[in-house]
Amino acid sequence: MTVFIKFWTLVTNILCIPLHLMDAVGLYGIYKRIFPVCQYRMSVKYNEKMHEKKQELFRSLSEFKKPGGRLSVLEFGCGSGTNFQYYPAGSRVICTDPNPHFQKYLKKSMEENGHLTYAKFAVASGEDMGAIEDESVDTVVCTLVLCTVNDVQQTLREAHRILRPGGGFFFMEHVTADPSTWLHFFQHVLQPLWFYFGDGCMITRETWTYLEEAGFSSLKLSHIEAPFIQLIKPHIMGYAVK
Repeated sequence: MTVFIKFWTLVTNILCIPLHLMDAVGLYGIYKRIFPVCQYRMSVKYNEKMHEKKQELFRSLSEFKKPGGRLSVLEFGCGSGTNFQYYPAGSRVICTDPNPHFQKYLKKSMEENGHLTYAKFAVASGEDMGAIEDESVDTVVCTLVLCTVNDVQQTLREAHRILRPGGGFFFMEHVTADPSTWLHFFQHVLQPLWFYFGDGCMITRETWTYLEEAGFSSLKLSHIEAPFIQLIKPHIMGYAVK
């Protein structure tokens, strides 16, 4: 199937030449202003369908709070803040995202989730969190983000650096399907188009392999089928401990 995939991926790439050219001359940057609107609407639907799974995932957050203190959470790629409702009351939240145009929706989510304290919002990529001190937070949260970063390994190194010893890295990510399936074929063939639609999103990553090799002391990871659109049904979720 590999040759078959390569041929049809090439066909899709040819069809995407206008998008490649727009990106090359900088016009694709306009979409970064539009994407937060699309992402906000999609994230509402995503939360509706994944509500129980998110509750299950974030139920363990409070276990990482230091005795007598309050839980500190750093969220990579916070987007419009759709995870806030799942964080324990009293948590101190630091938000980062490489797209500054999310701030309008982020502010709305902050106002709707008054059970949290918001430390700051920083425009930063997951690969470069230099503004955040070493071993300064209890937990790092990363949902539907590792599919868009340029360097997954560097992003996980940053998460590891920022976490205090014993801290937790929480994730929920869509991943590539089993290579023996037609879904795997369509993910690879449609990847060039999906990349632009999803603002750099990759639907062909074996993200679990990066997590397994990231140097955490323990890793709790589950493969699940999300009740969402077919191309991103395969998911992983869980947390790793520094």
